Amino acid sequence: MAILRMDKVGKSFGKDWVALSDISFELAEEEFAFLVGASGAGKSTLISLIYMDEKPDSGVVKVVGFNSDDITRDQIPFLRRKLGIVFQDFRLLPEMTAAENVGFAMKVTGQPRKYIKKRTFELLSMMRLSHKAKSFPHELSGGEKQRVAIARALANNPLLLLADEPTGNLDPHATDGLLELLFEINRQGTAVLMATHDTELIDRAPMRVIELENGILVGDRKKPEGGLSPSGSMAGLI
Repeated sequence: MAILRMDKVGKSFGKDWVALSDISFELAEEEFAFLVGASGAGKSTLISLIYMDEKPDSGVVKVVGFNSDDITRDQIPFLRRKLGIVFQDFRLLPEMTAAENVGFAMKVTGQPRKYIKKRTFELLSMMRLSHKAKSFPHELSGGEKQRVAIARALANNPLLLLADEPTGNLDPHATDGLLELLFEINRQGTAVLMATHDTELIDRAPMRVIELENGILVGDRKKPEGGLSPSGSMAGLI
């Protein structure tokens, strides 16, 4: 069953910038796919359409039971509770510790304090960051910040994790560790759509690749087995 479906989706900004044109594809439950393309290809626009920060000018986006044609403003927070969203620039709250950043995602949905504490500990442990629970963002490395951001994105048990260039600010070692972490999250049942322009990364990872070029879908292919395995361990985490 598809958790995400885009049907002939188009999006423009002004008269001269066609960001996306006639985009159609599906993502199945528990599937992992890379969304690739050069800077400006339309990856971030496509991600923003999925979490309904933007609406398409044509076509329809269907995701986790919601539809861009008829979703209301009041329903968007409920859509986003079913999604996890990770950005390249982390977007952690600087005045909060790692644990508080993760817990905040649950606090705004009204979860009980006891549950928030337990779930936060579970997530930071999964990220191998329990020893950094009381650290503030400026005290963390880039890889640690991104793992806190992923823990926050997972706080409400999303059906789909959207990762928009999550390795863009990381060194190669941290990038490999982060990718293994995303594979592990996927193995546990969460669908993952990861936007990247890192061609070396996707050449080593045998996963589905959805390719954009100048706002047009130009490829949708499976990668052959080999390279960095999605069934490997999380030993590469830093």
